[in-house]
Amino acid sequence: MINARAQQELLLSVSKKLKNRMVVYAVGGTAMMFNGLKDATKDIDLVFDNEKDRTEFEEAAKTIGYTNLDSVTVYGAEKENKPVMLTRQKGEKERFDLFTNKVISFFFSENMKKRAENTYEFGNNLILKIADIHDLIIMKCATDRQRDAEDVKTIIESQKINWKIVIEEAKHQLKLGKETTLLELGHFLEKLKNELKINIPDNVLDELYELLKLQVSEKNKKSNNKIS
Repeated sequence: MINARAQQELLLSVSKKLKNRMVVYAVGGTAMMFNGLKDATKDIDLVFDNEKDRTEFEEAAKTIGYTNLDSVTVYGAEKENKPVMLTRQKGEKERFDLFTNKVISFFFSENMKKRAENTYEFGNNLILKIADIHDLIIMKCATDRQRDAEDVKTIIESQKINWKIVIEEAKHQLKLGKETTLLELGHFLEKLKNELKINIPDNVLDELYELLKLQVSEKNKKSNNKIS
């Protein structure tokens, strides 16, 4: 685990090894820490705009003692778009999870980037933008781990959630090609409501269900048109 101060010192150390200036987006536990919702995290989750920046960050982290870790051991072989993972050779066992444009199956969309208004600069070359809490809710359902559910519980119970933003982003993910967005988000929120007793408004679940029915109906129409 790594606390907020140690995480910031670590990011500054990596920044000093970077050759070029880059913008990186914090998601997951890292974003929660910067939003004051978590005291420590094991995963330093970052999203890059391109492979070049991710590779440069990876190489910079290696110069201060990090080595690659097989992502299959953490995310499983069935998960798509698994991150580049790095861990320390010695000392603390926090790790970097480095994504490019997608967090597992969810696109880190332009809308998400615009909502990431909270910005920190580390040295001259690392600009860190913090993902909005509404987007954290969506991305947390990509892994559907128990600790992700607990994180979302913390977000919902401590923050004022504008569910319209969550639903609109789900619709946007669908347009980008993430066809299972509505199903996965609906299932995740129902799990939070039923198992963790989180107050998820019924109208939110109802709207997701109606959108899912519409999606299935439109898909069936397209299939029938191809047959005819």
